[in-house]
Amino acid sequence: MAVQVEVWGEYACFTRPEMKVERVSYDVMTPSAARGLLEAIYWHPGMRWVIDRIYVLKPIDFTNIRRNEVKSKISGRSVGAVMKGGRGPLFISTADDIQQRAAMVLRDVRYVIEAHFEMTAQAAAGDNRGKFSDIMRRRLEKGQCYHQPCFGCREFPAHFRKWEGGEIVTAYPGEEKDLGFMLYDLDYSDPDNITPQFFRAALRGGVLDLRDCEVFK
Repeated sequence: MAVQVEVWGEYACFTRPEMKVERVSYDVMTPSAARGLLEAIYWHPGMRWVIDRIYVLKPIDFTNIRRNEVKSKISGRSVGAVMKGGRGPLFISTADDIQQRAAMVLRDVRYVIEAHFEMTAQAAAGDNRGKFSDIMRRRLEKGQCYHQPCFGCREFPAHFRKWEGGEIVTAYPGEEKDLGFMLYDLDYSDPDNITPQFFRAALRGGVLDLRDCEVFK
């Protein structure tokens, strides 16, 4: 069953993976970010969200900001050593590791996400499409979520509500924009070798149509 969700926020950053140091956002929301946003509203192991279209309601507008980040991370090897009785720090001191980095982010974003869900093998005997659809509808109407949805980074919260129907007027009617290769999602089928997937993105009439896109690994 299809659902349309309007989402908006002050800032967004859908980071290009090829940028290793400074963050640079894609022009529009990625399919994986849209899926993560819907999962923040309602997630269940018996269902899987599939993004069909992303409508761009506001013009693409970039701005530069500086963000505080940490330059270190805790290694899995250090954690394993401490669990076996070893010694070592299991924290990051922001006073010692903090650094400012530039980021090119999107400003004043608004989208309509059109998606549907598929049942998975983890669905229980009492789970069905009608049940999941009703729960999602109630959450959208009441503004409920599992955790605060965001636009790529936790400090960029996303507001959401159910799209009430009618024609969706985009920011680019009658235009076509080639957005190049964009991250589609991550393939978790092999936990030891998580593989990124990409597709050639095109914004046609302000709509990113994902229903028949070719995905590359």
